Amino acid sequence: MRLRRDPRTERAAHRIDGTARPRFDLAAAAETTGGRLRRNPRAEVERMLVAGTSRRRLDRSQRSVSTPLHIAAPAETAAAPRLIVIEEPAFLVAVVPDAPGGRLTPHDRQMIGAARLLAEKGGAVLALLAEPCEEIGPAGADRVLLVEASTGYDPEGRSASIAMAVDGLGVRHALFPESVDGGDIARRVAADLGEALFAGAESIAANAVTRASRGRRVEQRRAPPRLISLAADAALPYAGAPREARALQDDPMPTVPTRRAILAAEIIPADPARVPLGEAGFVVSAGNGVTDFDGFRAVAAALGATPGASRVVCDAGLMPRAAQVGASGTVLEATCYFALGIAGAPQHLQGIARCEHVVAVNTDLHAAMIERAGLAIVADAQKVMPALLAALECETETTA
Repeated sequence: MRLRRDPRTERAAHRIDGTARPRFDLAAAAETTGGRLRRNPRAEVERMLVAGTSRRRLDRSQRSVSTPLHIAAPAETAAAPRLIVIEEPAFLVAVVPDAPGGRLTPHDRQMIGAARLLAEKGGAVLALLAEPCEEIGPAGADRVLLVEASTGYDPEGRSASIAMAVDGLGVRHALFPESVDGGDIARRVAADLGEALFAGAESIAANAVTRASRGRRVEQRRAPPRLISLAADAALPYAGAPREARALQDDPMPTVPTRRAILAAEIIPADPARVPLGEAGFVVSAGNGVTDFDGFRAVAAALGATPGASRVVCDAGLMPRAAQVGASGTVLEATCYFALGIAGAPQHLQGIARCEHVVAVNTDLHAAMIERAGLAIVADAQKVMPALLAALECETETTA
């Protein structure tokens, strides 16, 4: 490795002092006193070579540019992000996320991002939750209040408790996701408070909210009211430093006793094998690297996932056309996508762009699907499937 030439330093070394006009002695030898290290591409390629393969392959994650000797190397561990604390907020903006299983959905995160826009001038975001959620602080909430959930399906009791919290705390704005459960709770709270709900807002700012009306021929616009339900993709998630998420009180807020119109209700889970791909939350797909489709279906059944496939598999008739994932098949919005033996064509990657988590199994370290995945296993899918089935059976026997 050698230093790159520094023309300014060489020019200063040739200059003759004591003259009005800049003059230079071109016969003098230039002494290079500065410069930066020149990259050595050959050394970088040697460092990226994957050993033990007959074909020349490079692991580009090992690529690094050498640090010049005169520049201090950055610290290995980055400083922890600063925690934002609001001691005495001027007002509160409440959010009521769905948070199934104590986990925020992308729609919930967008709603909290919208609440941060409304709380810009001295306000704080209050999350009204049915159960604790560890993600709520990084998602942008300053305060947390647990609303005790009654046993069974009781939207009337939950909405009454939320309405009491919104009214009792003097909340300036309350946001709900325009989802199946969130939209139902929003309308019940509006009825309990006797206030109008601005439903299905498609854009939101500190001074205005808008939504489409009359078959999307008219745009309704007004100042943000107290109760708003937000459509999906109407706002960006919060991307700032984590917030404090301080508990507003130690004990959960008790459920308001109500006369229940719904005497009994039970949520019956759907058969994953019959759920349409566009509505599935967990999808396992087979690609060209899968040959044992009986084993693949057994893996999908053991995981409780909906089976899918790449276009190559569907074209070969090994899986039905309705199972095709991709731009020319079904575009997924699943929480988790598990790809077995799929390289990742551009059309297939378009079909999983909205999936929150992607797990991939492929023998090619540099496959596009491996790069897209949050968790990747570089192995043969035919060997991974029986090992996964054995692990699931062992876990079932342990818990039984």
